[in-house]
Amino acid sequence: QVQLVESGGGLVQAGGSLRLSCAASGSIFSINAMGWYRQGPKKQRELVATVTSGGNTNYADSVKGRFTISRDNAKNTVYLQMNNLKPEDTAVYYCFIDNAPRLVRSWGQGTQVTVSS
Repeated sequence: QVQLVESGGGLVQAGGSLRLSCAASGSIFSINAMGWYRQGPKKQRELVATVTSGGNTNYADSVKGRFTISRDNAKNTVYLQMNNLKPEDTAVYYCFIDNAPRLVRSWGQGTQVTVSS
């Protein structure tokens, strides 16, 4: 089994920054994509950002220019640097990894990010 442990969430004022981390452990063969989703109050879960094993990144339009995703393959960890946070970024943030060779997706437990106006 694979375990993902998230950290870094919290309460921040609008315009502030937070850095989320997600460390994977357990039965990891090779990680393909890693990334983050979020689910705000009364909203559907939405993709925030992804990073492939080759370092290619993809972002939701709503976070482009403000969020940066990165990964440390040696530590099986993915990060999300969030700058210039807005109240609409308030959500529970979930990390995921796609574990090769079958690309089975595993999820973190979620971390709350609250941005006050």
